[in-house]
Amino acid sequence: MEKEEGVVNNVTTQTTSLLEKISIENLLGYIEKYGLPVLYAILIYIIGSWVIKRITKVLKKVMMQHHYDASLQVFLFNLVTWALKIFLIITVISTLGVETTSLAAVIAAAGLAVGLALQGSLSNFAGGVLIIMFKPYKIGDLIEAQGVLGTVKQIEIFTTKMITPQNKLAIIPNGAMANGNIINYTAEGKMRVDVTIGVGYGEDIKRTKEVLLEVLTSNPKVLTEPAPSVSVSELADSSINFAVRPFAAPEDYWAVYFETLEKAKIALDKAGIEIPYPHRVTIAKQA
Repeated sequence: MEKEEGVVNNVTTQTTSLLEKISIENLLGYIEKYGLPVLYAILIYIIGSWVIKRITKVLKKVMMQHHYDASLQVFLFNLVTWALKIFLIITVISTLGVETTSLAAVIAAAGLAVGLALQGSLSNFAGGVLIIMFKPYKIGDLIEAQGVLGTVKQIEIFTTKMITPQNKLAIIPNGAMANGNIINYTAEGKMRVDVTIGVGYGEDIKRTKEVLLEVLTSNPKVLTEPAPSVSVSELADSSINFAVRPFAAPEDYWAVYFETLEKAKIALDKAGIEIPYPHRVTIAKQA
């Protein structure tokens, strides 16, 4: 009986030793197979996270130095951050031995679908980025674009808002703004005001020019550089037309325009210079 118990104990001991040996071998095999890739993946994630923080920090500093629009700063910062994080995650997964080709294909297909669905919006976004980066106009500028004349009130990611001279709000997509013609009246800091004034054929041209130049030079809103000018522009049917050309700051354009018309009329009347007006001649035929 004792002999049988000894045999059983011996078999049990050998079985336990064999199982422990197998477990240790399996464990070492798992460590050899997965341990190093996991370690590499952890190191890549730590180093990649540090690199992403450095890149985004430099990006934010550059955007602040170049005075990018606040909304564009936030959008670009988030876009770059998430793109780098997605790339890091894919790299970590690939290090672990997981096949990433299918994942990349799914991401590409999803991106294509979103791009097609938001084609117009993406075009406007790209236009907004270009406008904010290259600054063909800025807030407060008087511009003419897409058939609209007005002062820029706000530049957003997708649209530009303008206030027209009639105090109407115009909202124009940035895609059209970036791809169309833009006339910026404020960029040079001065605008030429074009006024045409006609006098009778019997009036002295030299004296008329002196009177009109005096009107321009006496107006403090008229710039001295470039100097205002008065020239004969047309010999019309019933008048000699003068091209009156003062320069003004963009914000004073309409004030100079209307003041020039009003003061020219008063000055010409005072100087006895006639401004012709249409006459109607009635011929009565006697029976």
